[in-house]
Amino acid sequence: MTHDRQRQAERLTLRLAEAREVLARLDPRLEMIHRSTPPLEWRLRTGGFEGLFRMIVEQQVSVAAAASIWRRVGEGLGEITPGRVLSMEVEALRALGLSGQKARYAHEIARAHTEGRIDFNHLERLDDGAAIAALTAIKGVGRWTAETFLMFCEGRVDVFPAGDVALQEAWRWADRQETRLKERDFYEVARAWAPYRSVAAQMLWYWYGGVKRGEIPRMDQG
Repeated sequence: MTHDRQRQAERLTLRLAEAREVLARLDPRLEMIHRSTPPLEWRLRTGGFEGLFRMIVEQQVSVAAAASIWRRVGEGLGEITPGRVLSMEVEALRALGLSGQKARYAHEIARAHTEGRIDFNHLERLDDGAAIAALTAIKGVGRWTAETFLMFCEGRVDVFPAGDVALQEAWRWADRQETRLKERDFYEVARAWAPYRSVAAQMLWYWYGGVKRGEIPRMDQG
């Protein structure tokens, strides 16, 4: 991580801590999660083309497999740029460990940038809605991928991936409901957490992980 990115991550971590206090005052369920979880750091990842490409590579594989594949991709490409990706055929990318589908998606993302359909160098100039629209216009990039990219690769604080099953399940527990909310209904609930919806998501994810590991009790079972 560059010095500038490190400073950005530190600023986001401070903002996360402040936002948690705000959210705890807004919603008693988030207040419970706030009390149950320790201070968090903002997990800022590499941004731009490389960041989105890596998110596609890592989807639906284990953490260990993702790390191994990404290492091979880095070694095979030399530098991770749209031009380098497009210089390799799909089969050559597959030889680095990518599935055929992910290799084709890598080409789609690279072409979108080189053809000017999206500018990763200046994506921050777009508001959240416009950025999500630009990203999801690329074949292979779904809404969840776009939203999590903006959260973790761009450091946006008011994006909420309501289609995430772990978030839905965490909220079901926190809200003491029998069934998970549908995605559209979860978006509506999260509107009350603006302008810190990304922070609410990180709180819910951390709490969910703690409950799954048996470190934090599920409040709906108390």
